[in-house]
Amino acid sequence: MGRFGDEIENRKIFMKYLTTLLLTLVLFPVFSGAQEPLVVKNLTVIKEKNRFAGWPANHGIWSWGNEIVVGFSFGFHDDEKDEGHPIKGPTSNLQARSLNGGETWAVEELSFLDANENEKGPADCSGGIDFTQPNFAFKFQPGSAIFYYSTDRCKTWVGPFSFPTFGREQVLARTDYIVNGKHDMFVFLTSPKENGKEGWPFCARTRDGGGTWEHIGWIGQQPPVDIYGYAIMPSTVKLKSGAFLSIIRRGGLFDGKARWWLEGFLSPNGGHSWYLLDQPYINNHGNPPHMIRLQDGRIALTYGWREKPYYGIRARISADEGVTWDEEFILRGDGDVWDLGYPRTVQRLDGMCVTIYYFKDNTSKERYIAATIWNPGMREN
Repeated sequence: MGRFGDEIENRKIFMKYLTTLLLTLVLFPVFSGAQEPLVVKNLTVIKEKNRFAGWPANHGIWSWGNEIVVGFSFGFHDDEKDEGHPIKGPTSNLQARSLNGGETWAVEELSFLDANENEKGPADCSGGIDFTQPNFAFKFQPGSAIFYYSTDRCKTWVGPFSFPTFGREQVLARTDYIVNGKHDMFVFLTSPKENGKEGWPFCARTRDGGGTWEHIGWIGQQPPVDIYGYAIMPSTVKLKSGAFLSIIRRGGLFDGKARWWLEGFLSPNGGHSWYLLDQPYINNHGNPPHMIRLQDGRIALTYGWREKPYYGIRARISADEGVTWDEEFILRGDGDVWDLGYPRTVQRLDGMCVTIYYFKDNTSKERYIAATIWNPGMREN
């Protein structure tokens, strides 16, 4: 068709989406009269002397009612490192489980590790995975083209299985997926840019239960390859119209200044084409987003805040499918360093949200995994 023809076709697709969105808002009107969001309590998931626990967003979170499982990294605190992430090896990947909506937690080792905490090499997946199984969970090994799945609420993991790199040297994976059917699932990952540096997000799909994967489309334009710049770590929800909304982490050197922010993209056609949105645009100084669909239909977005003076965790909520967002809500602002965040969020049966992240306050040197239980301001019917 040619580039000009493609642009015309893309505009037609986007205008069709806007028409569908307007109809959706008419058919599913926004409720009025909501409670304001309210923090209920902060809790510690795991904190140990001289240890560094971090980065839940790199691993994943899964929930079944009030049973919640979250992954994280665990190493030793590096007392000789003043900048960056003061972690040293040996490090391991662990998960924590709560059976009471995040009130108490037990730390677990991953079932696929041997006695020396090593993994076996990945195999090809034969497909046929049932993504709709009620106790199903899926995860990518952080930063790699390897995936696992579980059918018993993360008690045991099946894998590892190889994931295609689609012509790149590697895949910089974090767990972000949308189940579309029994054997049909979309995943949203990051590849290196054409120069091999981090990074450029994309959408892929399997229709045979993980046996084969198709590269569907790149999310946004490739960041500049001749300067420092990246687009990574998408978090995606499916809208009522059927479109995908994905918020990604951006950073780079622009006009001689370093900037780090979050921005949103919309795909009206199953991940093939993506359009940059005006909102949300959040200057949080470098931290990944996480979105969930709330029980009342709204979308909740959580992210770390690495700007002075209130290092911590924040949230925003959209009641109109991501078109507009409420004012920023501070879940926690008592961090004393920028090295925190990477949240994952779920909603309990009673409507309360549980946001998990890594954190450091002024009581000790350790980074630890913490949880905030908060009321998202549930709508009145």
